[in-house]
Amino acid sequence: MASTAAGKQRIPKVAKVKNKAPAEVQITAEQLLREAKERELELLPPPPKQKITDEEELNDYKLKKRKGFEDNIRKNRTVISNWIKYAQWEESLKEIQRSRSIYERALDVDHRNIALWLKYAEMEMKNRQVNHARNIWDRAITILPRVNQFWYKYSYMEEMLGNVAGCRQVFERWMEWEPEEQAWHSYINFELRYKEVEKARSIYERYILWKVFERAVEFFGEENINENLYVAFARFEEKQKEFERVRVIYKYALDRIPKQQAQELFKNYTVFEKKFGDRRGIEDVIVNKRRFQYEEEVKANPHNYDAWFDYLRLVESDADADTAREVYERAIANIPPIQEKRHWRRYIYLWINYALYEELEVKDPERTRQVYQACLELIPHKKFTFAKIWLLYGQFEIRQKNLVFARRGLGSAIGKCPKNKLFKGYIELELQLREFDRCRKLYEKYLEFSPENCTTWIKFAELETILGDTERARAIFELAIGQPRLDMPEVLWKSYIDFEIEQEEYENTRELYRRLLQRTQHVKVWISYAQFELSVESSERLGRCRQIYEEANKGMRSCEEKEERLMLLESWRDFEAEFGTDTTRERVHKLLPEKVKKRRKLTAEDGSDAGWEEYYDYIFPEDAANQPNLKLLAMAKMWKKQQQRDEIDEDEDEEEEEEVVPHRQEGEERESIEEEEEEKEEEGHGHEREEEERRAAQPGNSCEPQREQDPKEVVYNDRDDDDESSSSSSSSSSSSSSSESDSDSDGDTGNKAKAKRDNKE
Repeated sequence: MASTAAGKQRIPKVAKVKNKAPAEVQITAEQLLREAKERELELLPPPPKQKITDEEELNDYKLKKRKGFEDNIRKNRTVISNWIKYAQWEESLKEIQRSRSIYERALDVDHRNIALWLKYAEMEMKNRQVNHARNIWDRAITILPRVNQFWYKYSYMEEMLGNVAGCRQVFERWMEWEPEEQAWHSYINFELRYKEVEKARSIYERYILWKVFERAVEFFGEENINENLYVAFARFEEKQKEFERVRVIYKYALDRIPKQQAQELFKNYTVFEKKFGDRRGIEDVIVNKRRFQYEEEVKANPHNYDAWFDYLRLVESDADADTAREVYERAIANIPPIQEKRHWRRYIYLWINYALYEELEVKDPERTRQVYQACLELIPHKKFTFAKIWLLYGQFEIRQKNLVFARRGLGSAIGKCPKNKLFKGYIELELQLREFDRCRKLYEKYLEFSPENCTTWIKFAELETILGDTERARAIFELAIGQPRLDMPEVLWKSYIDFEIEQEEYENTRELYRRLLQRTQHVKVWISYAQFELSVESSERLGRCRQIYEEANKGMRSCEEKEERLMLLESWRDFEAEFGTDTTRERVHKLLPEKVKKRRKLTAEDGSDAGWEEYYDYIFPEDAANQPNLKLLAMAKMWKKQQQRDEIDEDEDEEEEEEVVPHRQEGEERESIEEEEEEKEEEGHGHEREEEERRAAQPGNSCEPQREQDPKEVVYNDRDDDDESSSSSSSSSSSSSSSESDSDSDGDTGNKAKAKRDNKE
């Protein structure tokens, strides 16, 4: 760079390019490389000959050569010639183990290269490594059995080694692959060279028979198919140890021959699998046998849906998806001939199983949707429907995240054919999605459809309670109890009362109990009312509870069900036992009834006498006090019977006085003995009656609820109930008549004893 007088350097000016058009010849990297290659005109002199004098130089030479070979292989592993050159170089150095290692590495890269296998085997044979060569040929014919060159060289090597048996074995293995005609001739020529004419003839027969069987199968085709032909063909292949071919022949024949004509074929196939098959093969035979049976069943009766279910389970567990789908299509094509729901109940499960199979096993949601839609179109919804299929379709769409399709399907179901199960399932779905406004609308639709369903009213009110809208819940309960017809009104009233108790609205609860008692006087309502008043924390709770028991007792005096009245009194007694005084306990104790045993005549359905039946009746003190006339009549009847007995006794006394005087003393002794025996009998009868009373008072001998033993309970034996069984409600009259019978028996015994005493005096 030039410098000025001031000593500053001057920067040269940049030349301006006047022509900015592109050059005619563009310079590229490719052009530069090509020119460099073309200009290599000078021939490089060959490297000087290297003379190796010691082992160290030899090792250096080997290292360089190996490095060069490895570099070439690393640049392109797929060029097999590099591997072969490398292995041959190692072989030239007598490094057999290294050469073998290189060939194995090459086979890892490309095991289907024929030249590589040939070079590898030739290397082993040249170095007299016979067993290694055999192993290589075995591997080659196993991996590439259709390469005839391997078989020829392998058999030639064995024959050259004098191993005739090994050579024959190689040919036998080759014949299993059904080679071309030249291979069979080579095998025959081999046997002829060693004068084995019979074996050569056998090879000819095998070859010709195999061809004949194949020609026969092709000639007859599928129209004139014959079971015996396939059985003979399979047996021939079995003799040749061609087990896979035998299996293929049997399966081919079973798929094409009608089942009723293939009994012998199937039998032979089963025997073959048991002899030569594995576990899987035997299972296949059994499956095919079962499939044959199911085919016969569904062919005999296409509407036997249980047989279709068994067949489908078998196909699903063993066959592929297409086969199972085909069987499903055949099954659902058998539509019930009558449009009645009882005939469709089993059939509809074919569609359900089909849809679940497509969704869970095949994982095909689109086809699953088509199955559901086809099923819903097939069902005659105007006559009946199946809520299960609608709900399953909705749940399927939810799983596929198609909420709109699910709601649309369930909405159309409610519009076409409303059912309780449909409403419940749809409401449950919306509850899970937390769509409470939709739930309210669905409950309204549900109640319009079925206003008598108490469970729906209760669930609707519970929903409003959970949402915190108690006024709305109370209004729903009021609407519910105002319905003219309900299926379970007692459950509805109980839920309403429990709701008010939970809200601690005790006045409303009392009002509800009063309204309920205006409709029914059931004992459980009274007891529940009393227990409610007892549970309320108040100073007046005992008085209120006692007052309710008083009202209940008055109201149930006219009740025909005496067990219910007894249940009320027992509940009252338990209450007084815990909270009452001695006076109140005594008062309630006096109200408890007497438990008496009665008998009544049974009548069979045809009007004949069926014997007697014992039962228990209750006589309440209040009812007995209100009916004094019954007692008066009973006493009059007893007095009349007593008078009749007295007259009979007087007649007997007169007859005895007429007897001879000497016999008086003997008669007096006999009378005293009889008197003692009668007294013993009376004592025995008294013990028996006491024992019967104890048994009747035991809780285990009664079908009534267990309670304390009342001293008023007596054992009653009503023998005069024939005429009074129809009027069982008047228990006091029954008791009076039974008392007569007991008093009669007791009176007879007493009168006899009295007469004896008078005679003695």
